[in-house]
Amino acid sequence: MFKALADPTRRSLLDELFREDGQTLSMLADRFSMTRFGVMKHLKQLQEAGLVVARRRGREKLHFLNPVPIRLVHDRWVSKYAEPWAVELSGLKQRLESPVEKVFEIYIRTTPERLWEAITDSEIRGKFQFGLRVRSDWTQGSRFELSHPNADVVLGEGENLEIDPPRRLVQSMVALWGEDVRNEGTSRVTWEIEPIGDSCRLTVTHDQLREGANEELYGGWPMILSGLKTWLETAQVLTTPGSLMYS
Repeated sequence: MFKALADPTRRSLLDELFREDGQTLSMLADRFSMTRFGVMKHLKQLQEAGLVVARRRGREKLHFLNPVPIRLVHDRWVSKYAEPWAVELSGLKQRLESPVEKVFEIYIRTTPERLWEAITDSEIRGKFQFGLRVRSDWTQGSRFELSHPNADVVLGEGENLEIDPPRRLVQSMVALWGEDVRNEGTSRVTWEIEPIGDSCRLTVTHDQLREGANEELYGGWPMILSGLKTWLETAQVLTTPGSLMYS
């Protein structure tokens, strides 16, 4: 990842995706004084480093900024005491913003079955998603609820639109923890699990968001996925700003 970030052109590509996520190769190539092939080579290195995720949308191939690896570096070397200073200096919160659609990708040393269990088991879910519990019978078309032991109301709800264990889970979601996010209405979250040798690639796509949507809807995903990776690989609970906030 550091090698990928060392090149100024690749950093500029990430800046472009931060400015407007979900761009095609042609859109990106138009912004650089180099050939499409040159831009393609840089994008390939960013994808190999996990900093960019490519997704097919019909005939187009869109590229998305993936902040999860940067979040993992942050979690490794920035303590919870230094967190407020780091946020002020780096604008990390703003870097997680992206309208309409957001894609996150992470590699976890685990099996698809164990990863699926972590996503759908209420007790395990609470260990990496800020203490939240998820309740559902996990059948297609059924309802799910998100709650917290310290809250007397449901904090989120939705419908299980597609269930294909242990590969794919698609859910509609309405956030209910505050009036501002409740007013955003329904969005969609897709979990996709792909085995890669002794590991899994987990891709989370949060879409159907309105342009300029409240960042609380999607800004916590890097912390959630970092916590999920830590729990499955070490059986330890990762301390993040989100976990401290909701404890």
